[in-house]
Amino acid sequence: MVVEVLHGVDDLTAALREFGPTPRARAGILVDHLVAGTKESRIVADTVAHFGADRVLVVGHPYVDVWQAIRPDRVGLTAWPVIPRGQDWKAGIAAALGLPHTTAEDIGLVWKHVLSRVRSYADLEPAFSGRVEELIDFVTSPSEGAP
Repeated sequence: MVVEVLHGVDDLTAALREFGPTPRARAGILVDHLVAGTKESRIVADTVAHFGADRVLVVGHPYVDVWQAIRPDRVGLTAWPVIPRGQDWKAGIAAALGLPHTTAEDIGLVWKHVLSRVRSYADLEPAFSGRVEELIDFVTSPSEGAP
């Protein structure tokens, strides 16, 4: 099993074309905030139809960003703040945490700070870890009829 970063669903078809999923080498993809009716959901549906559901599984999670998959108490919050539409979400979270948030470097350091608070999968929301487990099961289960 290999984990790679996909820098946006727009790159999904090209990444899968390069990978070349087969019944024995399947691809499981986790997408931030995959919402029905969006451009992203159409790309996902077209891509899965093209490569086949026996070779590609794409699942989403309910969070605006993967940061929210970390239980908020791990960073001293009772809940993740709601960031107003139009405001940069990560900068808003950094501000709520009282951390610098004006540059890309600031945001990268905030991510390191948030990530450093994760000790085990128990620090992740079940709605996230369950989706990851689903992907692991898909890519590691023996495929029926594959040589």
